[in-house]
Amino acid sequence: MALVDRIKGICLKPKDEWQKIEGETSSAADLLKNYALPLAAIGAVAGFIGMSFIGISVPFIGSIRTPVASGLIRAVVQLALALVVVYVVSLIIDGLAPTFGAQKNKSQALKVAVYSSTPGWVAGVLGILPSLGILALIASCYGIYVMYLGLQQLMKAPKEKAVGYTALVIVCAVVLFFVVSLIVGAFAGAGMMATGAAGFR
Repeated sequence: MALVDRIKGICLKPKDEWQKIEGETSSAADLLKNYALPLAAIGAVAGFIGMSFIGISVPFIGSIRTPVASGLIRAVVQLALALVVVYVVSLIIDGLAPTFGAQKNKSQALKVAVYSSTPGWVAGVLGILPSLGILALIASCYGIYVMYLGLQQLMKAPKEKAVGYTALVIVCAVVLFFVVSLIVGAFAGAGMMATGAAGFR
């Protein structure tokens, strides 16, 4: 399955795409390396460009930019943690399955975690203009619906329990995201201290 075709399918026709994904066999390493890595890199690269070269405009101050070295550190850490988070979310999906009448299956759980992240990862390109960050957040919310469908198709969650299943997974994912944001911010801050304060223009 070509990368672009999979992205289009999961974003535009998720229900049909989950049916195709269900019968596919791929190792966790292949899924993370060949799909999750390039998509997660979109946001990391765009964020680096946006914060280090374009910056954020602040009234009466001007444009604030992150030093390039600090930005690179932040991008690398962000990318690495994105892969860690999606894998941990897959473990959460698998672990919670029996609670919601779904079937435990680590391989299918990883597919749900990775592919439902697609809308948010693709929207990461908006990070090139930091002021458009809210739009990326909206795209990530669409990923919740994609996950809801995936939990039913791949994890065999009963429809009446899929909403609760999805909600609990998302709550756990939000907590993970908060922790990751703190870690990324800490690395970015350390990089700024090492390379000098952010440039003001």
